[in-house]
Amino acid sequence: MSTKLNDVVLVVDDSPESLGMLNVALNNQGYTALVALNGMQALAIVDKVQPDVILLDAMMPNMDGFETCHKLKQLLPSTPIIFMTGLSDVEDIVKGFEAGAIDYVTKPIFPDEVIARIKTHIETAKQALSAQDALDHAGNKVFCVSEQGRLSWATPYVHKLIDNIAGDDLSPWATIANRITLWLTSDTSHDLLMDCFSQPLKVSYVRQQHDKHLLRITETKAPKTAAHLQQHLPITKRESEVLYWVSYGKTSWEISQILEMSPRTVNKHLEQIFKKLGVDNRTSAASISIRILDAEH
Repeated sequence: MSTKLNDVVLVVDDSPESLGMLNVALNNQGYTALVALNGMQALAIVDKVQPDVILLDAMMPNMDGFETCHKLKQLLPSTPIIFMTGLSDVEDIVKGFEAGAIDYVTKPIFPDEVIARIKTHIETAKQALSAQDALDHAGNKVFCVSEQGRLSWATPYVHKLIDNIAGDDLSPWATIANRITLWLTSDTSHDLLMDCFSQPLKVSYVRQQHDKHLLRITETKAPKTAAHLQQHLPITKRESEVLYWVSYGKTSWEISQILEMSPRTVNKHLEQIFKKLGVDNRTSAASISIRILDAEH
């Protein structure tokens, strides 16, 4: 990873010698180094500038590193914090992790080791942020697959959706993988329609990240039928069929041709529909029908 000038490292240490050494090493690597002598100074700095990573001494007077770490994580939950500690006691190291640290280095500090840790954690944090940006952009209907179409991860929403529509398919992700593999080798600018489950789904390509592919699911609504009208209204099956075509603006004659009945019979059904729905014309009946047909599942 190439270091950029906007990679900001906050060093919190009450030792001027350590601060000076780390400041030089960080500047030589192209980082912007900010320094704080205690926890209060660190909190004041992050109130104005958000660092990419924080190096934090565990043992400081007044507010120690553990308390400082806890407060910093409240302000910057996604910023990695690396403890610098001379402590070898496992309980103190665990205490640091419990306070929110992601890593630790022991004193005396070796700048090359610290720089290597910083590079790793900044890169990891940026990848995590990139993934979060993708989720924010795509909502929660996203999942990630390998080049072979195998699932790498999916949001809980996607897992639940696939489980709900998989039906008798005991390995739905394998079924999905077969289709996605072929799609990835074709034109992914066109959505993939998957009609292998009880509900059709559309899969859109979001972007590639390293050797993985981020995809988004769009649920495709199955078209509603006259049965939906009968389900929601106090009308018979035949009346629901007539009302269905009324909602599409069909005349009595056109409906008679579609349903293979006389126009007079269509009008008789309409009379019953008007009475049951408490309306007195086709427009009002159609309005009720359209609201049901256009409603979310």
